[in-house]
Amino acid sequence: MGWIDRFKDALVHARGAYDSFAVGERYRLNSWGGTGGGFGFNPTRSRNTFAGDKTVVTSIYNQIAIDVAAVPINHVRIDVETGRYEETLRTTLNECLTLEANIDEGARAFRQNIALTLFDKGVAAICIMKADNDPATSMSYNIEELRVGEVSAWFPDAVRVLVYNEKTGNKEELTLPKRQVAIVENPMFAVMNDENSTLKRLTRKLSLLDAIDEQAGSGKLDIIIQLPYVVKSDARKQQAAARRQDMEEQLYNSKYGVAYADATEKITQLNRPAENNMLAQVEYLTKQLFSQLGIPKDVFEGTSDEKMMLNYYNRTVEPILTAICEGMERKFISKTARSQGQAIRFYRDPFKNATLADFAEIGDKFSRNEIVTGNELRSFMGMKPSKEAKADKLQNANMPNEDNVGKVKNPDGSSDKPSEPTQERKENLQNDSHENQYTKA
Repeated sequence: MGWIDRFKDALVHARGAYDSFAVGERYRLNSWGGTGGGFGFNPTRSRNTFAGDKTVVTSIYNQIAIDVAAVPINHVRIDVETGRYEETLRTTLNECLTLEANIDEGARAFRQNIALTLFDKGVAAICIMKADNDPATSMSYNIEELRVGEVSAWFPDAVRVLVYNEKTGNKEELTLPKRQVAIVENPMFAVMNDENSTLKRLTRKLSLLDAIDEQAGSGKLDIIIQLPYVVKSDARKQQAAARRQDMEEQLYNSKYGVAYADATEKITQLNRPAENNMLAQVEYLTKQLFSQLGIPKDVFEGTSDEKMMLNYYNRTVEPILTAICEGMERKFISKTARSQGQAIRFYRDPFKNATLADFAEIGDKFSRNEIVTGNELRSFMGMKPSKEAKADKLQNANMPNEDNVGKVKNPDGSSDKPSEPTQERKENLQNDSHENQYTKA
C-alpha cells in the first residue's frame, strides 16, 4: 500500500464516507469517469441472459421472486443464549433492508432483485456501496447503501462484480474483497442453473418447439410440381426452374393467391402436420420442474389452500431467504456485534393466508391463552391500537384476574371491595356448620 493510497484513505476517513466507486483502488482493476448516460429503461433491473421470455421459466422466476420479496428482512437483536427475538434495531442497515436500499430501489424491489439474480446467475453479490467508514480498514462502520451485482470472476480472496454505478449510469466492474461482499448462492442451483438441470433441459425443448411452430407457420406452401417431361438435362432443369418461378410470381402477385397449372402437371402438397412427441416431453419436464422446485400447480395458478402454501413456503421460499440472511449476517455484522445479539432475520406474517373467519378463531385462541395482546391482534388487522390499559396486557378476558376478583359493581358503575362480615354473621355461619355436622351424623 503506497503513500498515495494511505493519503486517500486518510482523506476518506476525514470526511467520514466510503464509496465503492471512489476508494479502494488497490482492489479495483478499472477506473471510470465521465457523465452518466440516459436510458429508456431501468438499467439496474436484473434481466435473464437466455431467451426465457418465450417459455414458462420467466413466469416461474418472477412468481418465486415476488413471494421471496414479500417476506421482510430486518436487522434485529436476539437473545444470545436462546436465539429468541428481542427487538428490531434502528440502524442504517435496517433502513436499507426495510425502506430504501439505494437511490433506485426500495426494500422490496431490492429483495426481488436479489432473488432474480440468484435464479438467473446462480449466485448474487450484495455490495456495500456507501458507508461511514472504509470496510477495508475498519470493522466499525454503518452501511448506508446496498446494491445487487453479478459475479463475473472469482479470485482467492476477492471477486469481480458487475454492479450499477449511479454516477455514470452504467453497469461496471469492481474487484472487491470477499469479506466485504455478501455472496449468496442459489440453494436450488442443481435444479435451476446446472448445465444438465431440469430447467435448462426444459428451456432447450421449448426452444425447439418454438422453432417447429415458426417453421409450420411461416407461410410456405411446401408443394411439389410434377412436370410432363423428364428433368435430367440442363436445358430441362432450366425450363423447370422457369416454370416454378412463373408459378411463384402468379401466387405472389395474385390478389387472392390463385395460380394456373397445365393439364399435364401434377401438384402434390407436403405441409401436413408432422407428429412428434416434443409436446409430451415439454409437459413432462414442466411437471418435473414444478415438483423439484417445490411448487405445486395449484400454487402457481393461485388456487392452493393454506396447507399447500405452507409447504411451498417451507420447501422453496424459506431456503432462499435463509441463504440471503446468512450471507448478509456473515459479511455485514462483525463478530463483536454477533456476540451482542445482532443478527439478520426474516419473519413471515403467519396470518397472511388466513381468512377473516379463521383469523377471528385464531385471535380468540391466542388471546385466551395469553399469547398476544389485543393491540397486537389489532396491528395484524391494520387497525390503530386501543388506548385501554388492558389492550396491552397478556390476560384472558373471560377469566377472573387480580383486577376484578373480589370487586362488586355498584349501580353507578363503580367497583368497590365488599365489606368485612360482622361478628353476628360469623357466629351464624359457625352455628350453621355445626348443625350440618350433626345432620350428617
